[in-house]
Amino acid sequence: MANEDIPVSADPPESPFRTTGTDHITIWGSNAEDTIEYYRDTLGMSLVLRQPNLDDPSQTHLFFDTGDGTILTFFVSDDRPSSRQPQRTDVGGVHHLCFNIDPERFEEVADSLEAKGYKYNVFDRGIFYSLYTRDHDGLIIELTADKFDFPDERKGEVLATTQRIREEAGAEYAQTEHMRRALDELGIDAEEYDLPDADSGTAGL
Repeated sequence: MANEDIPVSADPPESPFRTTGTDHITIWGSNAEDTIEYYRDTLGMSLVLRQPNLDDPSQTHLFFDTGDGTILTFFVSDDRPSSRQPQRTDVGGVHHLCFNIDPERFEEVADSLEAKGYKYNVFDRGIFYSLYTRDHDGLIIELTADKFDFPDERKGEVLATTQRIREEAGAEYAQTEHMRRALDELGIDAEEYDLPDADSGTAGL
């Protein structure tokens, strides 16, 4: 079956089992000091657990709460210096990590990153706003602000409906109007956030 023939749907697929959510994601990090400074002191994630890497006790395993109970962890070692140079990844590698931020604090977030010396780009991605930056190890970090306030448990349904409307309109990518129509079709009364103007399209960091 060709890729374009695979249906996009919020309905459960016919698979042996289903995952129930994301527990944690683990990254090879540099050192503890720089990792804590970025993820706790810059992005505001709570450091909730610190222990040896149980597969290699010479390393430390840091656990951060990303804000909704989903955990991001790092294997770190004091002998690994950090570098903001862009990472080179291949198939199977991590392209970027994405975290939600409060839409009403979007500009404040951008200002705080700039104050700490982190460059960034902002784009209107149609269905959300994205701020792209890099962490202390050169990993691309995307911070997204939702355009509409609707329940998280309905996100898959909203996106799948937005996809159908986009295809019917013959649009290249999902846009704000497609999501607005999807919310209306699904009977979801959602507040639209007031976000700053930004370039749209597919360019990134």
